[in-house]
Amino acid sequence: SRDPLAPLAHVTGEGVHATSFTRISSVQELDAILAAKPGKVVMLDFYADWCVSCIEMEKLTFSDPRVQAQFADMLLLQVDVTANNDDDRALLKRFGLFGPPGIIFFDPAGSEIAGRRVIGYQNAEKFLASLNAVKPPPANLPSAI
Repeated sequence: SRDPLAPLAHVTGEGVHATSFTRISSVQELDAILAAKPGKVVMLDFYADWCVSCIEMEKLTFSDPRVQAQFADMLLLQVDVTANNDDDRALLKRFGLFGPPGIIFFDPAGSEIAGRRVIGYQNAEKFLASLNAVKPPPANLPSAI
C-alpha cells in the first residue's frame, strides 16, 4: 500500500472510515452557511494533501468510532488548501492561520466558539475532549433550584 498509516490495507481489505465533510472553497461560501444559522455546532477543518498532521487526524482521530458518534450531531465543513490559491489564502487569513491543520468551531447560531480552536494534531482522546467542550448543553434539562 502507498498509505504509511495503513500499510496492509490492500491485503486485509480493511479500510479507514472516511468522514463526510462538505467542502467549501471561499469566504463567501462559509459566510452563507453560517448566516443560515445551521442550528448545530459547525466544525470547519483546514486540510491539505501535503499536511502529514492532517492525514493523521483523518486516519487516526476522525475515524475513531467515538469521534464519529460525536460528528453525527455536527455540520462538518472542510477547506482543502492544498492548491494555496487566492480563496485558500483568504480563508486562512480570515482566521489568522498560517496553514493546516486547524479546526474552528461555530455555535448553532453561526458564531465562532471563542477559545476552542484546535491547532495541530490531536489523538482521539484529546480531540474527544475538544468536541465535548463545544457541545451545547442539553435543552431539556430541568433548571436548578
